[in-house]
Formats: sequence, C-alpha cells, structure tokens
Amino acid sequence: MISTDFRPDSRLFPFESHWSGGPGGKIHYIDEGEGAPILFLHGNPTWSFLYRGIIIRLRKHFRCIAPDLPGFGLSDHPPGYRYTPEEHARAIQAFVKELDLQNLTIMGHDWGGPIGMKVALEELDRIRALVMGNTWYWPTTALHLKAFSWIMSMGYAQGLIHRKNLFVDRIIPLGVKHPVAGEVLQHYRGPFPTVDSRAGIAEFARQINLSANWLAQIEIGVRRDLRHLPLLLTWGIEDLAFTPAFMDTFMRDFDTTSVMRLDAKHYIQEDAPGEVSEAIKEFL
Repeated sequence: MISTDFRPDSRLFPFESHWSGGPGGKIHYIDEGEGAPILFLHGNPTWSFLYRGIIIRLRKHFRCIAPDLPGFGLSDHPPGYRYTPEEHARAIQAFVKELDLQNLTIMGHDWGGPIGMKVALEELDRIRALVMGNTWYWPTTALHLKAFSWIMSMGYAQGLIHRKNLFVDRIIPLGVKHPVAGEVLQHYRGPFPTVDSRAGIAEFARQINLSANWLAQIEIGVRRDLRHLPLLLTWGIEDLAFTPAFMDTFMRDFDTTSVMRLDAKHYIQEDAPGEVSEAIKEFL
C-alpha cells in the first residue's frame, strides 16, 4: 500500500478531512455545509483541492462533498487496483451509497465527467441535477485527444509521467489562463511524491483511448436514461483539449441545458471559481 505523508496547508485547504472505506481502499473526502448535496468529482492529475474555491463559496448554501479518487490526493493507493475509470466509478458509487446521498447534484470535470455520469446511471433515483465542465462521456473521435492519449501511452511519455510528474508540472500550468502560485502547484504535486504514486495519473492518460467501449455504454445510457435531468455546463472556452464544440454533444443528449461560458482554460476551478460557484447557485 502506497501512502503519502503530504498534509495540505490549512490556509489553502481549510477543511476537515473525512475517510470512507470501499472497493478502492480508504477514500479521503471533504464534507462542508448543509442542505442539498453536491458531489464534486475531479479528474487528472488533480484531487479535492481543485474545488476549494468553489466549496468555500457554496458551503453556506449546500452540502459540498469532494472525494479524492483512489490513488489521488490523500486517498489510498490500494494494491491490485488498476486505476481505470470503470474502477473509479465503482468506488464512487459505493461512496455515494455509503453516505446515502439523496437529492444529489453531481459536478464532473475532466475524468470526473464520465465517472459522474456512470454513477448517475447506476444511482438514478438519488440524482437531482448534473453540472459538467470541460469534460465528456462518449468515445471521443477528436483527433487531438486520441493522439494525446496515444502519445502519453508510449513508454517514453509514461516514463516522464512516472519519473518527472509531467502532468502536474507541465499540464496544469498549460491548463490555466492565470498562472497558479507556487504553493498552489505544490499542493497538486504533494500527493504524488514518488514514481509509484503517479500510477493513477499515468493510467488516466492511456484510458482516453482504452476506455472507448466503456464510454460507449455510458453514452447509450445517458441518451436513454439521463436526458430528463437538468444540466448546467460551466465551460472554459479557451480549453484546447475540451473545446466549446464538446458542448454540442451534451446539448444533443439533454432536454434542458444551461450554459455558462467562462474566460478560462481547462482548469475552470482555478481560473473562475467565483463564476462557477454563482452559476451553480443560480442553477440549483
């Protein structure tokens, strides 16, 4: 079992830590505020720290819950876990059931989008609404994403992810419009101090292509079972990976869609936490 000694600075992450057991080992999460719950799901290579600015703003109005996926943040790196999105979805579904969340809104970003959609499909009776930002849930045909996943699956790139923490040190700075402070980047770097601790990051890069069949099943399910749910899209329009064109599929598959276009890149939670928070508050 890989463990991390990293502890976030309470000035930057002023939340109490909670822990939940499940198929993905011990999951770390924060649980702030009262009221209708919102489940915030991160992607690659982030953790619940990503949502700090949004949760600080929304916890006066909602119960804000943000888990770290297994192998990310302060959660366990369980032996035998393969870090596929399918496994992550099972872990988060078990987490939702353990907390018995009802009247739930799920916000997904990056890989948190398809993971959140899968959880919504499996726990539909619990779901109130969806908020999605710079993400997807279908087998992508976008050549730039397929090429990115192919390149990141090669031995040399996988080595850079494992040895040099490539995603944190290079992808996060490229994915924000406004540079993050050094201490903020250190909080993204902190949970991944060793080569082995970066296995989840490396696997997510490969799974954009490798999870095509799993994503295809989610797309079918979304179009069949989720289209009646209210959907809010909070989208960084300068994201080079998940461009505004990705919103077209969401609007095709959902009957009621609200859109907040943000002057932001991929990591909208860093670039525009105030705007995202206000959009969620008005939406709900």
